[in-house]
Amino acid sequence: MTATVQTRSNRLPLLGMVAMFAAPLAAAFWLYYGTGWRPGGTTNHGTLITPVRELPSLPLPQPARKELDALFAGKWSLVVVADGRCAEACRNSLVYTRQTQLGMGRLGARMQRVLLATGQCCDRAYLGQEHAGLRVTDLTGSDALGASREPLLAAFAGERQDEQIYIVDPLGNLMMRYDTRSNPKGLREDLKKLLDLSHIG
Repeated sequence: MTATVQTRSNRLPLLGMVAMFAAPLAAAFWLYYGTGWRPGGTTNHGTLITPVRELPSLPLPQPARKELDALFAGKWSLVVVADGRCAEACRNSLVYTRQTQLGMGRLGARMQRVLLATGQCCDRAYLGQEHAGLRVTDLTGSDALGASREPLLAAFAGERQDEQIYIVDPLGNLMMRYDTRSNPKGLREDLKKLLDLSHIG
């Protein structure tokens, strides 16, 4: 047996082992990235909004566009949409957002809490005392964003908005929502995954 033949015969088992380990990985990559298939199970606790609603693409006039961009740019936002008097459902949602941010430790600095007030804005005494740092946007006002409220509220469509917590990413994309009538404890877990994996915000 020549040296060349001997070398080839020695490589065959090694190549077989490489193929045995690489083939499943290659198949997984092809399934996930090359087709529309996704695993049936999910570890998300909230509801994914599919397709993602791109708030930057809303049909808004330029002044409202600048105001909206400034509201969501650079931070992961926990958004509550509710009447500004903030009845019980709204208050429960705001407490969840506050406790979630506090429970995120150092990651909490990458987040903000936002109340989009749909009317009767606002119970400033309660909000200032119980929710320091909350960003309140009055959608009933006469400013640019208030005058363009309908497209924005339509993007946050859903039953009982005041019992929902919405996640908006730092690029202004509405990604997920959580129903506070069920158990929203997974909100913090999902956020940790998002922020650990993301390099934006």
